[in-house]
Amino acid sequence: MQHRTVAELMSREVISARREMPFKDVVRLLADNDVTAVPVVDDLHRPVGVVSEADLLRKSADHADPSGRLPLPDLDALERSKAEAFRAEELMSAPAVCARPDWTVVEAARLMEAQGVKRLPVVDETDRLLGIVSRGDLLRIFLRRDEAIREEITTDVLRRTLGLTPSDVTVEVRQGRVDLSGTVEFKSLIPVAERLCRSVDGVVSVTHHLTYRTDDAPPPPD
Repeated sequence: MQHRTVAELMSREVISARREMPFKDVVRLLADNDVTAVPVVDDLHRPVGVVSEADLLRKSADHADPSGRLPLPDLDALERSKAEAFRAEELMSAPAVCARPDWTVVEAARLMEAQGVKRLPVVDETDRLLGIVSRGDLLRIFLRRDEAIREEITTDVLRRTLGLTPSDVTVEVRQGRVDLSGTVEFKSLIPVAERLCRSVDGVVSVTHHLTYRTDDAPPPPD
């Protein structure tokens, strides 16, 4: 099976900020390019952090409410320093959490989830910026046509990997939802087939109505 990589999904024309860029220039950079965050790069074009609208809004949140109805927020030391910052390197969230171009969607998505970020700068082996991949980019795999998903499952999963034929198992795909029906030789093949189908790019869910000829499960211990 061929999984789409970060290199295939990322945006290659990346807007970035230099470490010394002033606050207002960062705001203008985001507005002019209609983006919500940019990587901050050093002199070798290596990401050192990411500055986002959330980072910039700390400055507004730190101002007194003109109506006098809201008290000033109780910011911790890091948030206070960002609220008082004026350069990109002081405003950014650091270090930059980065991906490699050969990563799969699963690898990139798991890192985003673990780090609580919405985008990943993509870097080469020297850590130079190549592109940026966002949550929206990763979700594009779910736009695959049902027929393309069915063909991959039928050809790569069932025939080439598991040695099954269309007469053994029938595959139906609707809106990314896969349904398997038919009969396989061994009971142990059923969870394997289900797991492999779930790993195909664009699959939303897998259900099956599979039966088996031989129960090859090991006997329970005495």
